[in-house]
Amino acid sequence: MKIYIFTLLLFFYSYTSAAGRDMEANPDPLMGINQVTYRFNNTADKFVLKPIARGYAAVAPRPVRRGIGNFFGNLADVNNSINNMLQGKPRKSISDLLRIVINTTLGVAGLFDPASSMGLSKHFETFGQTLSVWGVPQGPYVVLPFFGPNTLTDALVNPLNPRLDPVRRVYPVDLRNSMFAVRAVDDRADLLVAESLVFGDRYIFLREAYLQRRHYLVFDGEVEDEFDDF
Repeated sequence: MKIYIFTLLLFFYSYTSAAGRDMEANPDPLMGINQVTYRFNNTADKFVLKPIARGYAAVAPRPVRRGIGNFFGNLADVNNSINNMLQGKPRKSISDLLRIVINTTLGVAGLFDPASSMGLSKHFETFGQTLSVWGVPQGPYVVLPFFGPNTLTDALVNPLNPRLDPVRRVYPVDLRNSMFAVRAVDDRADLLVAESLVFGDRYIFLREAYLQRRHYLVFDGEVEDEFDDF
């Protein structure tokens, strides 16, 4: 956490020092620092997380991995519901709550996702998106050690998202930590196939993909196609 806070302060200082920057014209004024952090993260991923994820994908059958993903996705709907309510979307918030009830019961503790088959769509909401809906600028693109791509606004409120994570309430602590580890490995394994889609400068590709997806999520998919060049 101390490293996280120090990095945010460094980014904030660098950003405020670069006065006059146009965020729309240049969403990455901290590119030099970001690339250093990106290379660090990429090295850590290459030698630690990625090999573990490959081993996990090799030994865990696809139905098992899907069930694990559904389980953690069901827990994430708690965060989604609260943020949808804060964004003034009560129907989507109630939909998220219904998803939790249905998937926890009929879906056997969330291992299956019958709620989607019933027309209750999955949402992806964070406190960073909530601030954007409230009109708070996203700020510059930043790459944080271990946490990866963010905007400055997202990075400042990211510590709030885990506060709503039901896994944090799991005891004993060893079980909780094991669940955190399994979720991280499962999330990384899901990205293995997507790596084949990356082309050109990997840093630029991942930056644009992150910013586009964030823009899409903030506006719930109701956006004009502004990325034809990419």
